[in-house]
Amino acid sequence: MGSNRDGERIPRRSLPAFEEIDGGLRGALRTHGLIGTALLDKNQYGPQAMILLLVITATCTGLVLGGLMLIT
Repeated sequence: MGSNRDGERIPRRSLPAFEEIDGGLRGALRTHGLIGTALLDKNQYGPQAMILLLVITATCTGLVLGGLMLIT
């Protein structure tokens, strides 16, 4: 599975296989989609796509809470 380095007790897991994408985050989203890039680590832009997913989720949550404040 993984290997131990000097002074480590827990073996490291091997790195997942991912595809190198040219064209930045936009190209990665075009190739594998938001879920494939952010959650399934299909390319090197996973962390950036995860931040984008967080912004989308926070915006939707804010809109729902704002709408509820207007109703009451």
